[in-house]
Amino acid sequence: MRDQTRCVQHPAAPLDGFASLAVPTYRASTIVYEDGESFLNRSKRGFDDYTYGLHGTPTTRTLEAQLTALHGGARTILVPSGQAAISLVMLTFLQPGDHVLIPDNAYGPVRSLAVNYLAPRGVDHTIYDPMVGGGIAALIRPQTRLIWVESPGSGTMEVQDIPAIVAVAKEKGVLVGCDNTWATPLLFKPLAHGVDVAVEALTKYVGGHSDLLMGSITVADPVLRDRIKLVLRDLGIGVSPDEAALALRGLETMAVRLAHMGRVSEDFARRLAGHPAVETVLHPALPSCPGHDIWARDFAGSAGVFSIVLKPGMDARMEPALSALKVFAIGASWGGTRSLIAPAAVTADRTVVPWPHAGPLIRINIGLEAPEDLWADLEAMLAAFAGSSL
Repeated sequence: MRDQTRCVQHPAAPLDGFASLAVPTYRASTIVYEDGESFLNRSKRGFDDYTYGLHGTPTTRTLEAQLTALHGGARTILVPSGQAAISLVMLTFLQPGDHVLIPDNAYGPVRSLAVNYLAPRGVDHTIYDPMVGGGIAALIRPQTRLIWVESPGSGTMEVQDIPAIVAVAKEKGVLVGCDNTWATPLLFKPLAHGVDVAVEALTKYVGGHSDLLMGSITVADPVLRDRIKLVLRDLGIGVSPDEAALALRGLETMAVRLAHMGRVSEDFARRLAGHPAVETVLHPALPSCPGHDIWARDFAGSAGVFSIVLKPGMDARMEPALSALKVFAIGASWGGTRSLIAPAAVTADRTVVPWPHAGPLIRINIGLEAPEDLWADLEAMLAAFAGSSL
């Protein structure tokens, strides 16, 4: 063998005696086959086999298997983001002439997808009151193929009665998909409550360090996985093994991080409820939050994200109050080690249930800083708001 060939073809390193706690990062575009017969018959390999790097390597399959086990599901699919996960579910199961139900508290891009992409292609949608529960039966049409739920809702934190919605959907033969990013499978397992498809933005708690973009789709039935994978294959969508490795690393500490963040968020929520600048606190653990009883019944605990509504008249102080923050960063995500604050405009986004609050809404994400430092920062921010209004 000539040196030029040796530069290209790697010798096999013995693995005897080697063991590591880290999952290897397998990078691959091409998957090679052991002989001509296996290559010629590659079309017979299923979605659990290896055919091309875009469709999975041992690194991505390890993450998929771990998420599947946490959800108690049948299979998991990895995609580039949480919104990509939602979009791919809808693109797979909705055809021209079909109808989907979307809650009024859903993540904003979900509504944009329905208006800007699905509707022009003949898929109708209805926005519904997230607190409708079993009353959703009145909104189901013969053309309804999917009910989307998000619990708690992005920013506004309503907790939906998912078991009641699922019961109605099963009677009507309608699929239910759930955005479970807030809870993760550690706090709520949608599939155990009858949901067909659970979606999460792994960008948040699984990644855990604000340096990863990825989403997951976990299904209760392998047949649903196969239908979604066909769409992914045709669209050429996959994820990087390197990002999957980051997610696997983040997953190892997720339970500890989430438990800490949940304890701090509950403590802060209760303390903020009595602050003179705060009109109301939207945290599922508080009785004042819509769906609190459902949260207490169905969820195993709190995550680190909640919202506060300030008293009216404080909008003018938003910029200087946010700029006064020293510990919290200003950013519209959550789940990382750094605590975040982000104002959110809600009124214009609600089309079924008018938003009842006149004051500005601020979403708070608890990270891993010392709670005392975070609380002092919140107090300083609220004092800046209150200074000109109270």
